[in-house]
Amino acid sequence: MPVPFETLIPYGIIIAMFGVSGAGMSKIRNWQNGGKRQRRGIDQWDRVLMDRDRRLTGDLRGQANNPVAPAGYELNNPWRLEKRIS
Repeated sequence: MPVPFETLIPYGIIIAMFGVSGAGMSKIRNWQNGGKRQRRGIDQWDRVLMDRDRRLTGDLRGQANNPVAPAGYELNNPWRLEKRIS
């Protein structure tokens, strides 16, 4: 018994919307990462280096090739220390 083509239209719409949403999510992730592919398997060392790169360049995925840190970087310490002596 043949299936009427009218019953396949909603399935086609559903598949198309899944494809559009998947492509949109891929494009947004690519845009957020500065045009680079998404990182996988990030450990603590990678997070430390990503934080350092963010403090140096202002971008999470940016990297600087300047051997001298910019002015003000020496005051931009990520370690938060508590004041023990008042």
